[in-house]
Amino acid sequence: MGVSVKKIFQFYRDGFAGMTLGKYLWAIVLIKLFIMFAVLKLFFFKSELSRFDTTTEKGDYVKEQLIEKFAPQQQ
Repeated sequence: MGVSVKKIFQFYRDGFAGMTLGKYLWAIVLIKLFIMFAVLKLFFFKSELSRFDTTTEKGDYVKEQLIEKFAPQQQ
């Protein structure tokens, strides 16, 4: 258990520095993640909370949705 944070950092730094093809693969992965989370969210996923003006109204809506979804159903 005598592995220090410095040795772990050096391990990863040296591993990434020695990559050739791996750098391009990581770049592709990061570009795909950016597209998935930034671009798709902007164009396809509308914010449910954008219709409310104040944070109080937003909080009340979220509270109602959570209660509706997770409260035990009474018959």
